[in-house]
Amino acid sequence: MPAAPEPEILAAFEAAKGFMPVAEGLAVYAAAVEAGRLGLPLLEVGTYCGRSTILLADAARRAGVSALTVDHHRGSEEQQPGWEYHDPATVDPELGVMDTLPTFRRTLYRAGLEEHVVALVGRSPQIAACWRAPLGLVFIDGGHTDEHATADYEGWAPHVAEGGLLLVHDVFPDPQDEFTGQAPYRVYLRALASGAFTEVSATDSLRVLRRTGPGV
Repeated sequence: MPAAPEPEILAAFEAAKGFMPVAEGLAVYAAAVEAGRLGLPLLEVGTYCGRSTILLADAARRAGVSALTVDHHRGSEEQQPGWEYHDPATVDPELGVMDTLPTFRRTLYRAGLEEHVVALVGRSPQIAACWRAPLGLVFIDGGHTDEHATADYEGWAPHVAEGGLLLVHDVFPDPQDEFTGQAPYRVYLRALASGAFTEVSATDSLRVLRRTGPGV
């Protein structure tokens, strides 16, 4: 049976602001617990308000490793004013721009998981350019344009250790989902075509792949 979070962790996940459905969250958790056995950090790209970070952090806690989460906290394209996923509660009232960092910190505090998380605040390509260590898991759940999804893949996938896992969220093969899921879908196809990754599972729009070879 796949590993499952304790009821209080699942409740914290469901109460947190965010978009990930429970079924996909449980798949992320199971993958994170498995990857944690490598004894390496677990990293996600795209924190938003910390909904999925709760699951990553608890899996990291179980494994005795750190969960790393990368985000500039100014919101992705679809979260800006006038777009479908905009939440006015995430706007800084003084500056008039999105700032999800305070909500994220409250999310982790309420879940009791602050000490297991390292928040990397900045743009994914800039942080990835400074990164040198292997990772047990990389979860790509950031921007949905080709520019951002490709940069996340190119910046972080090479750091997945042999036997580690690469997770790609919002994978929608239907061309009608051009904005929400076609860029992650193309990243997913690229990972498979690279020969470095083999698919492990699919849960709705979440794909889990294992690093099985060189080259990304």
